[in-house]
Amino acid sequence: MNKQEMIYQVVSAIPHGMVCSYGEVAKRAGLPGYARYVGHTMKNLPKGSRIPWHRVVNSQGKISFPFGSDSFIKQQEALRSEGILVNKGKVSMTKYFWRL
Repeated sequence: MNKQEMIYQVVSAIPHGMVCSYGEVAKRAGLPGYARYVGHTMKNLPKGSRIPWHRVVNSQGKISFPFGSDSFIKQQEALRSEGILVNKGKVSMTKYFWRL
């Protein structure tokens, strides 16, 4: 399995209504220190992918897209549709972080 497939596998396992950070996805994929690579991989998902990319946020629980951008709004709406409270582009990692 290549790096991208390992990342896809971890992100696909994030439960509905939960989030994970880029760094934690990298760690769980066996790629510690590859948080930016996880972001790059999520940004370049194959067209029509069903991988729940919107469940990945930065380590502070913030949406990483520029505030108010189309991508920011799309991610915020997707998170809210799963019952995740998003306030000013941030989610509570205490409440919504995916723990194993």
